[in-house]
Amino acid sequence: MQKFLRSERLPLHLMLLPSLAILAVYSYWPMAGIVIAFEKYIPTKGLFGSPWVGWRNFEYLFNLPDTQRVFMNTLMIASMKIVAGLIVPIVVALLLNEIRKTMFKRTFQTLVYLPHFLSWVILGGILIDLLSPTNGLVNQTLGLFGVQPIFFLGDNNWFRFVLVSSDVWKEFGFSTIVYLAALTGINPTLYEAASIDGANRLRQAWHVTLPGIMPIAILMVTLSIGNVLNAGFDQIFNLYSTPVYESGDIIDTLVYRLGILQAQYGLATAVGLLKSTVSLIMIACSYFLAYRFANYRIF
Repeated sequence: MQKFLRSERLPLHLMLLPSLAILAVYSYWPMAGIVIAFEKYIPTKGLFGSPWVGWRNFEYLFNLPDTQRVFMNTLMIASMKIVAGLIVPIVVALLLNEIRKTMFKRTFQTLVYLPHFLSWVILGGILIDLLSPTNGLVNQTLGLFGVQPIFFLGDNNWFRFVLVSSDVWKEFGFSTIVYLAALTGINPTLYEAASIDGANRLRQAWHVTLPGIMPIAILMVTLSIGNVLNAGFDQIFNLYSTPVYESGDIIDTLVYRLGILQAQYGLATAVGLLKSTVSLIMIACSYFLAYRFANYRIF
């Protein structure tokens, strides 16, 4: 103990104490609320005074008519976002890599990076105005070509497309930075050798640049598997409405309605616990795959 107190690393360990305290108070202590998933929770009776119902909340959950639809919506929307969020940043990074004017390259990179810092409350209001079927800019533009107004945020055929495209628009600039950083690690002599062999810019991008960033792409895909049940509550909550529940209702919005609006705390906690359990398994699998295929490890 005395050796530890005299250690040069003691100040560094002491710096960790506030973070550990915050982690314990806001992350580990609230986990006691998991018990609500197995109770008919009554706030006045508290966590350990409410009637115990065992697995009844989970049984009721799987018997709900909307449960299967909600889980399928979550998987579909999250998967679409993962795929689009991988392809678009890679394409943009490859295009930016071909720009030789540094000023234009940095300006464009800054512009596409800015939406990442805006909340979905702000972006949701912007999208509602842009996509309005009456006076929205998008429908007014389509009207010039004879297209009838489309209710993008109220039509189940269009709502998922809006969710995925707007999420990509917000986040692809941030993801592009990862691939641009990976591009800096490619050996320039590979481009010189490809040029000597007669490869044009497109061939160089296909045979040199793309394989050079492929390990990072594999890593990003494997790590994103853990988010397969996170379809984006804040985005959907600010954009969806009752007419698009069929295509846009996800696990997190179901938990919100059950727990906050209907005060079914036990059922809402059961849904959240089920999602957290599946997410934990998926995250463990994703890190195993990241280590297996991309040689990535946390420790």
